[in-house]
Amino acid sequence: MDRALMKGCEAIAESAVRAGCRFYSGYPITPQNEIPEYFARRMPQVGGIFIQGESEIASANMVIGAGMAGARAMTSSSGPGISLKSEALSSMAAVGVPAVICNAMRGGPGTGSITHAQSDYLQATKASGHGGFQMIVLAPSTVQEAADLTYMAFDLADRDRNPVLLLIDGLIAAVTEPVNLPDFREVDINAKEWAVRGRGNGPRKLCSHGDPSEAAIERQNLRMAAMIDTWQKDIMVEKYLVEDAETIIAAYGTSARICHGVVDELRARGQKIGMIRPITVNPFPYEAFESLNHDLVRHILVVEMTVPAQMVYDVKLGVCGRIPISTYGRSGGMLVKHQEIIEKVEQLNREVAE
Repeated sequence: MDRALMKGCEAIAESAVRAGCRFYSGYPITPQNEIPEYFARRMPQVGGIFIQGESEIASANMVIGAGMAGARAMTSSSGPGISLKSEALSSMAAVGVPAVICNAMRGGPGTGSITHAQSDYLQATKASGHGGFQMIVLAPSTVQEAADLTYMAFDLADRDRNPVLLLIDGLIAAVTEPVNLPDFREVDINAKEWAVRGRGNGPRKLCSHGDPSEAAIERQNLRMAAMIDTWQKDIMVEKYLVEDAETIIAAYGTSARICHGVVDELRARGQKIGMIRPITVNPFPYEAFESLNHDLVRHILVVEMTVPAQMVYDVKLGVCGRIPISTYGRSGGMLVKHQEIIEKVEQLNREVAE
């Protein structure tokens, strides 16, 4: 295991290489440009392939081809680019192609800002494409976690033969932090019996949508539903000082790393406050909220870098109306600020006391 000082985008790309990724195709868009830039230099060193496609659409479909052949393949973009890739993501799920996708969110809607935002939560967790398919969605809050979750994402994608999404924002993409890089892993694509090969003297193999009949599509969707049910074991969540908390902050990604400091400061002042941080935002850790003691917890504050709030809908499902919920957010590329969150928590505490 090597230790290095890297930007988030660089750590993601290097961890992908070390996980056995040998094909990357993408198209430039801020704030994830350092990912394709890194792959352009790195892939030739490990015998891999880097392609800057002529568009987001072309890049995503190249990943389908590489994944069908058994390669560990990846693409990345930001919100507008992910929208363009959405048809290909749906096709990956339909055909059973493993792939890893990184979305470095920017402010939206539209082309939006190019800095810090969490505007794509609903897109990532509820509707990354048509047809009702789902992906495991991983949301790191540090460069170390971004590296670790990228490495894990390739294993999850291969296990399920399904795309996996890494959800970051502009700060995690650009911030430089020390990171312990994972070990190199060699992946034998010939071990994937389902993968397409040059026919030679062997049997003909196809990866396709296959039988278009209603019954066949329903069977495929039933298999997908059974796969999604198995994801409960993959749920990751951090519960920070929640045991005796009367106020809970719910946040993920960059918002959560800011809220860690808020919890520490308010704890030092004697306030009973904690935080729940989803690491997998799909499947969502509903149980972490369902299990809260609603006789003890007086309020939940959902903090996101988006307006209107998005993750709040999942928090509400977990709470089932038992605990009051409020939101605090910034939008358009504005970071949520430590002092503003403190003031919001103190305002809520006064309202509850009254």
